[in-house]
Amino acid sequence: MGAEWREGGTRRTPGRAVAYATCGVVLLAGCASMPDSGDLRGVESTPRQDTQVRVFAMPPRDDAQPLEIVQGFLEALTSDDPGYATARQYLTEKAAQKWEPERSTTVLTDGPATDAGPTGTRDDGDDYSYTLTGTRVATVDAQQSYAPASGNYGQVVHLSRDKKNGQWRIDALPQGVVMGKSDFQRNYVSVNKYYFASNTTADGSRQPMAVADPVYVRERVDPMTQMVRSVLTGPTSWLRPVVRSSFPTGTALPKGVTALTPDDQNKLTVPLNDKAAHIGQGKCDEMAAQLLFSLRSLTPAVDEIALRAGGTQLCSLTEERAAAVAARGSDTNPGYLYFIDGQHRLERMTSGSGNTKADPVPGALGDGTKALRSVAVARDEHSAAGVALDGKALYVTSTVSGSSIGDPLLQSKGKTETDRLTTPSWDTQGDLWVADRDPAAPRLLLLEKGAGQPLEVLTPGLDGRINAVRVAADGVRIALIVDKGGKQSLLIGRIERGPGNGEQPSVSLQELRSATPELEQVTAMSWAGDSRLVVVGREAGGVQQVQYMQCDGSVPEAGTLPGLTEVTSIAASEDSEIPLFATSKDGLLWLPGGSGWRTLKETASVAFYPG
Repeated sequence: MGAEWREGGTRRTPGRAVAYATCGVVLLAGCASMPDSGDLRGVESTPRQDTQVRVFAMPPRDDAQPLEIVQGFLEALTSDDPGYATARQYLTEKAAQKWEPERSTTVLTDGPATDAGPTGTRDDGDDYSYTLTGTRVATVDAQQSYAPASGNYGQVVHLSRDKKNGQWRIDALPQGVVMGKSDFQRNYVSVNKYYFASNTTADGSRQPMAVADPVYVRERVDPMTQMVRSVLTGPTSWLRPVVRSSFPTGTALPKGVTALTPDDQNKLTVPLNDKAAHIGQGKCDEMAAQLLFSLRSLTPAVDEIALRAGGTQLCSLTEERAAAVAARGSDTNPGYLYFIDGQHRLERMTSGSGNTKADPVPGALGDGTKALRSVAVARDEHSAAGVALDGKALYVTSTVSGSSIGDPLLQSKGKTETDRLTTPSWDTQGDLWVADRDPAAPRLLLLEKGAGQPLEVLTPGLDGRINAVRVAADGVRIALIVDKGGKQSLLIGRIERGPGNGEQPSVSLQELRSATPELEQVTAMSWAGDSRLVVVGREAGGVQQVQYMQCDGSVPEAGTLPGLTEVTSIAASEDSEIPLFATSKDGLLWLPGGSGWRTLKETASVAFYPG
């Protein structure tokens, strides 16, 4: 088993085509001859194109009939036309001025269907209305933030005929844009922009902790400049209470700057307005790090950021130096993969080396002193928290030889194993989280530095019982599997810390939101990147599946993974280069890049990375 551990990726399968390609450009033609009455019709979704292919819409032809105008307009919304210039040609001059396509994007299961029957027709026949319908999948707001959605979509588009030239145009329409799911996947890409945790630093250092704020940008409409503007605008509303930006308030690109491109040395120079002209070196480095982290996944590559304001260079930061400015969870490589063996002891294997030899973890959790149900190892890998086999007691001890297990720090009074303690989780500050599932007193608890009196975490808005807890590496987000009425959902919460009563801080989870709206039973999960998780679950009436999910509820491009059955745990690292592991009825399994799951050990109940 000396193979290299790497994840494999996949591309989407193209859907139906209504476009033709020429010289690297795809033209979306407005339907050449379309009736203005008939059954419900939809705008066919265009297949996902290579990222180098640009898709442009065709302007309306002379004497186009009302339905042709509506269909041509909807197709133009799915093009790569900057500013939607072609789409505006389907509107009256007044409507084009009022329409704000950047306000929102509504994503439907399929392209919007168009009721081709005219309504509200005047006697002179110069007035048509069409209703756009469909089933909502998601919305992207003006901050470019994605949110799952459901229910029916229905919006009216009104047309009138120009009395001077006789041409039909749309004179009233909903704000924003609307398109089918496959067109959304072709047009938009999820990218993380970065800010810094307000009340959290990396454990053992004073470095600020970088926090990913996922947004969707148009993939082939200068995404680099879009991302720079988005970072300067500030964090999305959901994340804003727990992060800060190093850019002074009001910082923006100067007027007249329309596009940013790195030079042949992969250095991007970003001009800023005078709001940033008088910052210090440390603050400037943090600003550059924010941009460098945010642009890392885009092409062309950016290896260095230079910031300018007031006619002078403020600072320059390379990718190598950025690691010394701020910490990111995805830049931290775990030393070991851990698992509980068939004798309920804690064992470990060197992470990412391809060496599958396992050894007991030094100390009390690996020597069999206490039979274990679950364990969490601190991110520095110097401490571990174990839950006894019956789920009643929580122990914290060192991972060095000769350490003793001591007395339990926490005990549950739940009557059954499933009504007792969950698997614990360590955050980036070295604090320990665990939920007590006792129906008589369900609680989410925090032990500062893994010791002392447990602090009960406030959970306003939580509806259901917590079955699993996993804190993100950034320390400001938490993933919970919550059971309500037999349905298990994955929720993401924002961790807010306050001064408390003077003896203990106040800690609460705010604005819990679903990350898996289409899954009915989520049985296991783990953070697998700065904003990504790997989730085990199934849809209603479906089979168990393993897939990646973004914490905003969207599915990344390489979403679905080879299936497994009866999965009991899933282990992923924030570093995407580290392989996935899982445990099931077949024991401990791992997923080599581009192939199926392989069994490593026939006896293992739980596998995990530090955290």
